[in-house]
Amino acid sequence: MSKTYQSVRGMHDILPLEINSVQTVEETIKKILHNHSYFEIRSPIIEHTELFKKSIGNNTDIIHKEMYNFRDKKKKKISLRPEGTVGCIRACIQNNMFYNSKIQKLWYYGPMFRYERPQKGRFRQFQQFGVEYFGINSYFADYDMIMLTVSIWKKLNLLEYLILEINSLGTIKDREDFSLDLKRFFQKHTSGLTTYEKKLLSTNPIRILDSKSTHIIKLLKSAPILNQYINSHSHKRFKKLCTLLTQSKVNYIVNNQLVRGLDYYNDTVFEWTSKKLGSQHTVCAGGRYDNLVEYLGGKKNPAIGFAIGIDRIIILKKSINPESCENFFVDINIIFLESMYSVLSIYIANQLRYMWPKLRINTSLKKFKKNNYLKKSNKIKSKFLLVLQSSLLNVNKILVKNIYKKKNQIILINRVFQNPCIFIN
Repeated sequence: MSKTYQSVRGMHDILPLEINSVQTVEETIKKILHNHSYFEIRSPIIEHTELFKKSIGNNTDIIHKEMYNFRDKKKKKISLRPEGTVGCIRACIQNNMFYNSKIQKLWYYGPMFRYERPQKGRFRQFQQFGVEYFGINSYFADYDMIMLTVSIWKKLNLLEYLILEINSLGTIKDREDFSLDLKRFFQKHTSGLTTYEKKLLSTNPIRILDSKSTHIIKLLKSAPILNQYINSHSHKRFKKLCTLLTQSKVNYIVNNQLVRGLDYYNDTVFEWTSKKLGSQHTVCAGGRYDNLVEYLGGKKNPAIGFAIGIDRIIILKKSINPESCENFFVDINIIFLESMYSVLSIYIANQLRYMWPKLRINTSLKKFKKNNYLKKSNKIKSKFLLVLQSSLLNVNKILVKNIYKKKNQIILINRVFQNPCIFIN
C-alpha cells in the first residue's frame, strides 16, 4: 500500500472554497492602501540569518525558538523570514530608496514563517500584509497609521468586533531602566517561576509581561509599571495621540503591559484584538521603530508600521458569519445532455465570458440521467445553470435555471448572446 503524504505540520492548504473569501479580503486591503498612496514592494522570503538576529534581537523568542534556519551550499546561514519589516528596510537601503526622499509609504504581502506550536489562528506558515511609513517621527504619523487600519476594518465590516490596544514604550533607554528594575523585582519572587521564566530574567525581562501564567499576572499587579519610566517627551506625544483618537471617536484602551515581541520598537505600539479568536486574538499589530534604519546601515530615518494576519481575519469572519467564506465560485455552469452539443457549449461559453468571467462547462461526455445534472450543478455551486438539450435546441431555445431563486426560464439562444443579462431577472 502506497504511503499517503500530509502537509508539513503547521503548514496548511487554502482550498478553493476559502480562496474566494481570502481574495476578497486581499483586494479590499490593496485598494485601500492604493487610495492612501502606499506602494507595493516585494522582497525575498529568504534573508541572511544575521539580518534578523541584529534587528529583531538575540534575546527574543523569534530568534531563539521560532526561526527556520538553514545553511546554503556555501555554508552561509540563511532563514525564512519571520516578519517583513526587516527585509523591507534592507531592500530600501540596498536600492538607495531613501536617497531621493526619506519619506516612503510601502506595503508588501506574502507568507511569513515561524516555528511555533500550531493551534487555531497560529500557523508555521501564515499570510501577512505589512505596511511601513518612513520619514515622519510626529505623532500625526502614528495617528494616520491607526486611522488607516480603522478604514480597513470598516470596509471589511469588522470594526465592531475589534478592540484597539495602545501603549508607549518610550525610548530604548527608558526600556532599559524599566527592564533592570523589573528584573530586580522578580528576583525576589523566583520561587514561583518556571525555568523558562527564570531564563527570561537574565535575557529579556520585559518579555515576562506577555506571560499568561496566573502566578505572573498576580505578581505584575505590584511590579514596576513601564509608563512610570517613560521620558516626558514620549509621555506628551502619547497623550496627544490618545487625544486625537478620542476626538475621532476611535474606541481604544491603554494597555500598560503591551510591549510587542520585537526589540526594535520605541514609543507607540498598538494591537487590534478580538474576543472571538480565543488565545490567538491579535489580528493586527504594529508600532514605531525610529532607530532601525540607521541600525541596519542606513541614514537615520524614523518609521512606523503594522502587520495584518490574513489567516486570522478569515477565522474572525467565519466566527461572525460561517457562510461568509462559502461564496459561489461559478457564475454560470453549462451542461449538455447529449455529446453532440459539446462544441456548441464551448461556443456559447466564449460568447458569454466577457460578461460572466466565472463560467464553467461540463466537458464530460458521460450521458446524464434525467435531472441528475441538477445534483451535479449543486456540487459545483453555480448561480445559473444553462442546459443544452435536443428538445429545446431544435427550436433554437435553451433552458436557464436560476439556482438562487429556484426559477426556470426558456430563452431564445440569440437573445442570450445579444443580452447576457437577460436571464438574471
